[in-house]
Amino acid sequence: MKRYIRNAIIEDAYILIDHGALSSWVMLNYEAGGQGFGGYALYLPKTFTHNMGIQGYAGHFIYRTMEIAGVKKWNHLKGKTVRVDSDYSKVYGIGHIIKDIWFYPTKELINEA
Repeated sequence: MKRYIRNAIIEDAYILIDHGALSSWVMLNYEAGGQGFGGYALYLPKTFTHNMGIQGYAGHFIYRTMEIAGVKKWNHLKGKTVRVDSDYSKVYGIGHIIKDIWFYPTKELINEA
């Protein structure tokens, strides 16, 4: 599928417990439509059978998302403009609107290419 680099405005950002795991979503608004960035399991309680005791995903995701958007508070994400690397089914990464810095969760959190 063809990937696109385009600008988006962050419409909303939230942290939630989804199916028992901590997750986060950043909702992106393009000129024609929108997309969500996130949905990764950032923390799994010990009760999850596939919890391997790995720590730091939540902090890393939150910090890098805020760094890319240029904010110091999570609730200041709303209204910020970012660049987005996506296709029509997935957002692969977000980038600073001016600086050449990008956050690709699958590369930084899961070590996939």
